[in-house]
Amino acid sequence: MEKNIPFSNLNRAETFNKLAEESFDLVVIGGGITGGGIALDAASRGLKVALLEKNDFASGTSSKSTKLIHGGLRYLKQFDFWLVKEVGSERAIVHKLAPHLVLPEKMLLPLIENGSYGKWLTSIGLKVYDILAQVTGEDQRKMLEKKPALKLEPLLPKKILKGAGYYAEYRTDDARLTLENIKTSLKYGATALNYATVLDFEYNDGKISGVKVKDETSQKEITVKTAYVINAAGPWVDELRSINNSKKGKRLHLTKGVHLVFPKEKLPVRQSVYFDVPDGRMMFAIPRGKVTYVGTTDTNYTEDKDHVKVDLADAMYLISAVNNMFPSVDLRLEDIVSSWAGLRPLIHEEGKSASELSRKDEIFVSDTGLISMAGGKLTGYRKMAERAVDRIAKKIEEESDRKLKECRTASIFLCGNENFKKSKHVQKYIDEVFERLEPEGFAKYDAWYLVTNYGTQTETILETYATLKEKDNPTCLLKAELHFGVQYEMVQNPMDFFVRRTGRLYFDIESVRTYMDPVLTEFQKLTKLDGTTMAAYKNTLENLIEEHSNFSLERG
Repeated sequence: MEKNIPFSNLNRAETFNKLAEESFDLVVIGGGITGGGIALDAASRGLKVALLEKNDFASGTSSKSTKLIHGGLRYLKQFDFWLVKEVGSERAIVHKLAPHLVLPEKMLLPLIENGSYGKWLTSIGLKVYDILAQVTGEDQRKMLEKKPALKLEPLLPKKILKGAGYYAEYRTDDARLTLENIKTSLKYGATALNYATVLDFEYNDGKISGVKVKDETSQKEITVKTAYVINAAGPWVDELRSINNSKKGKRLHLTKGVHLVFPKEKLPVRQSVYFDVPDGRMMFAIPRGKVTYVGTTDTNYTEDKDHVKVDLADAMYLISAVNNMFPSVDLRLEDIVSSWAGLRPLIHEEGKSASELSRKDEIFVSDTGLISMAGGKLTGYRKMAERAVDRIAKKIEEESDRKLKECRTASIFLCGNENFKKSKHVQKYIDEVFERLEPEGFAKYDAWYLVTNYGTQTETILETYATLKEKDNPTCLLKAELHFGVQYEMVQNPMDFFVRRTGRLYFDIESVRTYMDPVLTEFQKLTKLDGTTMAAYKNTLENLIEEHSNFSLERG
């Protein structure tokens, strides 16, 4: 079994001291999927890399996407063939790197009377999509008549349904994909720290030579010495450009995307559906474990980037859209069990609406050498990283006789993928884990959840579980997960664990309510934090549950 590298908040001071004492080839600012991908690419080419994140890893856009590794079918309508080709091809690569985490997901595209997609154009569009994305075999698109479409998804509106397109996508957990990229970069010598805020830059002869960093836990400040800096801060890219006095020319344009989560029995779609909304937009309904989630919106956003909320208008818009496509479900505000809202850091284009803005990534280089990356999609993170690191490699080779390796991330398996070559190997491992857990009173869902979150790292969790076993097995298994998060995934507080390491706040919110107290007690044992701090954490968790799940009209 692969060896997990300790990545613990218990040796946080040691990591912080290393950042203060050593010099780096590259500092990456931003612990989202872009920064994580860059750290892995650069470290695997032989660069000495430090990754800094001001909050938790993946706490911004990279835990709040639609959680699809998809080819961007809708960008065909904008004739953005380059983007469709690149992200379409990347889907298969990212699936290969982490097949336990990037799962095949067939998508149904209903064709309805007066809808956005007609039968002929859809057939041509999906065929072009297959060609651009190099889709082969069973994953190639099929066009379905009304009857087989209804057999696949009986909730579709019989009266206006004319048929459907049927094609292949992939579903993921964006936060875990980010984290596994960062953890994999550690195997190549990278150093990463969350809750480390970049305050300013240091310069030598007009070029960046270091970054001033504040550890948000100890409040200590240091300067990290580095030859190069990549700004991959997502929605906060322009803030860092401002600190660097280089926010000129192009700028970010933030749009908000909202998702709602319902119990599966309230929205029992059998499989993922990509469907029309009356205002001309398109939306997803995606089954996942115990729930179905829907999204997304695409509206301009100029408010607090650190606290993006789903408001009542967002929720009502999404519910209305779902009820329009699935009239028999009759969803209501009180059916919402959880939600999330995130920001897309797009490049501003005059005269274009939020949904018309390009999803392409761009790189800005300041006179002082700050390389900033903005735009892009979750699916294209690996190629975005390659382009950014290519810039650094070119500079290094121009300025020295050092020759770096070529990008090799297309063949570096991510943590958790020890021996999965195909989806069937993942399913076989889920079955094996269930065989071991069933006598302990666990369901098939529990085995599926562990493997699709952690892959073969499930073994480490089960080893810890065996040492914690008591009468209450579910609590002990969750405690074992917490131990893994603290020791191997830099869990700094219970919110990191419940929201980003496990996704429970979104996909199993009842488990957060049920197990909050025993998890907090175990966390205090592991970290030796005082009662006041733990009480504050509990209050924060309770507020998060309320904010993400309560959509009563009184909320406003």
